[in-house]
Amino acid sequence: MNLIPFLLVIPLAWALISLLLPRLPIGPIALLGMLVQSLATALLWRSVQLHGAERYAIGDWMAPLGITLVADGLTVTLLAITALIAMVCAFYALFYLRSHRHEARYFWPLFWFLLASLNGIWLAGDLFNLYVGLELVTFAAVGMVILSANRQTLAAGLRYLYMALLGSIGYLLGVALLYSAYGTLDMRQLAELIEPNWTTHVAMLSISLGLLVKTAIFPFHFWLPPAHGGALAPVSALLSALVVKSSFYILARLWLDVGADVLPVITAQGFGLIGACAIFYGGFKALQQDEIKMLVAYSTVAQLGYLMLVFPLAAGTAPEHSMLAWQGGMLHVLAHALAKSAMFLSVGTLVLAVGSKKIDALAGISTRIPLSLFAFGLAGVSLMGLPPSGGFNAKWLMLQSAIGSGQWHWVVVLSLGSLLTATYIFKVFRVSFDQQAIDSGKGLVKRAPWGMELSALFLAGLAIALGFAAALPVELLSLPEVESSLMEASQ
Repeated sequence: MNLIPFLLVIPLAWALISLLLPRLPIGPIALLGMLVQSLATALLWRSVQLHGAERYAIGDWMAPLGITLVADGLTVTLLAITALIAMVCAFYALFYLRSHRHEARYFWPLFWFLLASLNGIWLAGDLFNLYVGLELVTFAAVGMVILSANRQTLAAGLRYLYMALLGSIGYLLGVALLYSAYGTLDMRQLAELIEPNWTTHVAMLSISLGLLVKTAIFPFHFWLPPAHGGALAPVSALLSALVVKSSFYILARLWLDVGADVLPVITAQGFGLIGACAIFYGGFKALQQDEIKMLVAYSTVAQLGYLMLVFPLAAGTAPEHSMLAWQGGMLHVLAHALAKSAMFLSVGTLVLAVGSKKIDALAGISTRIPLSLFAFGLAGVSLMGLPPSGGFNAKWLMLQSAIGSGQWHWVVVLSLGSLLTATYIFKVFRVSFDQQAIDSGKGLVKRAPWGMELSALFLAGLAIALGFAAALPVELLSLPEVESSLMEASQ
């Protein structure tokens, strides 16, 4: 039995249940759904680990006419991290939404719909169905951003929607050009047919611009921080950890898998330059913020910049250096997803406890809610790239690639970026450990539910633990695709 379609059917079924039967007990239904989803993901992970990549042709129609779903090493890794983070965010939301009962009515259908859309992107084997997945993710994410329905969130949601639609136009235009040139949108077939001509370059540039907008890469980042600023804490966690990664995943697949032979070195270096600007701009803007959620939001802008360094490190270099860059970039996707989701969940708890988003309101909080602050700190360790975290392993692989390929300027960017990250992380800790506030009794707060604190701490701990278990996802990234699996899936 092929497990691939179950990764789409399960969340869609739970989305319908939560939408049509809202009077059912939300907690048990949500947790049951996440357990079923996680079990299906684990079984697919194990199958791919043992037997190699799997392909499933919907309706037994082969590409280019049919829709093919693909589960390879990278796919199942992203499916697993998505299921894990979504399950923890769902558990956190059960406690968090007690004070947002109106929003809870619409949160769960959108949550499950978002999960199904993300799984659809990870599994899609052709560019058009990736486009469909991107649009579904956008509508679900925008709906979750505007759940609070106040002026700030509605404005941020509309800005997000307009920019996402603009990115979709660029993406769809490029897809149309590729189809007119090669007669297929299946990524495996395109990789064999694609040629370095003007049509290809224009198409790839158009798709890339659209995806950069959707990923909120500098200078197209301006819609992301406001969306974080007004969104509910579990929504911010999902948006930063998973949603913006979906469009980067497509960009990486497009250039480093499908178009590896047509990627100009100047384009790859240009991507790197954009990434470097994002690292420093996002870091400096985070340092200037006086609201904790906006600080973490601009941190996301900076951390996304590291992903863009994969392109110059992987293009035009020796295969071993290219592989190190690819592995480092994908490991950074995982480490950042765990750390940033933990950070947003811990910030949500802190804001709920002190009743303010201001960083100054956290004065003396270290003695009041130590677990949430500790989770914030552990996540910060991974973002800074300190050992033994997953973020350290990711940056170490990228540093090895940069040094081995003689691209020392990226070594400087990686190092200075880590120092800048440490600066704005310690800005929060300087306030939270304010001894005068502690001695004066300032910082008396409302006690947060234990489930919220433990959720953030669990994800932050996994961001550190990834440093010890990094070999497993790195090994999965290197799995070859089994050619016979397509025929087996269609029988």
